[in-house]
Order: sequence, then C-alpha cells, then structure tokens
Amino acid sequence: MSRPEKHSVTLRGHRTSISLEPEFWAAFRAIAARRGVAINALVSQIDESRDPETGLASAIRVFVLADAQDLSAERSSQDSSS
Repeated sequence: MSRPEKHSVTLRGHRTSISLEPEFWAAFRAIAARRGVAINALVSQIDESRDPETGLASAIRVFVLADAQDLSAERSSQDSSS
C-alpha cells in the first residue's frame, strides 16, 4: 500500500494540508476534472456536507468510494439494458 501524500488546499480562505494515498489523489483529481470543478471547490463541497465528527481526509476517501460505486452501478445498468 502506498504511503499518504500531503497536498495543500485552500479551504474557507485558509491553506490546509490533506493526507491521502496517491491512488485517492488520482481518483479525486479525475472526479474534479470529470465534473469540471477545481480541487479546492470540490474539497469545499465535501467539507460543507461532512459530519463535524468526520475528518476531512476520511470524508474525501468516502466521497471517492461513493463516486466509484455510482459509476460501477451506472455501467452495470447500461450493460443490463443493452
């Protein structure tokens, strides 16, 4: 397993660092690109919607997982309707 990497983002006007494994960073960047939003904007959306008891890095990992599950379900649905 890869070691987490720290990346700085701007959140509510302040710089903060988030530690995620490179695979999560790559998936997160791909999601942002697919949605046409900047990484900082996507981090802000996740931050605003997360439970205050949940860490930001954990919330991002769950977000990435949920996106992958949604894409998988869409593909399965498309395959079964073909």
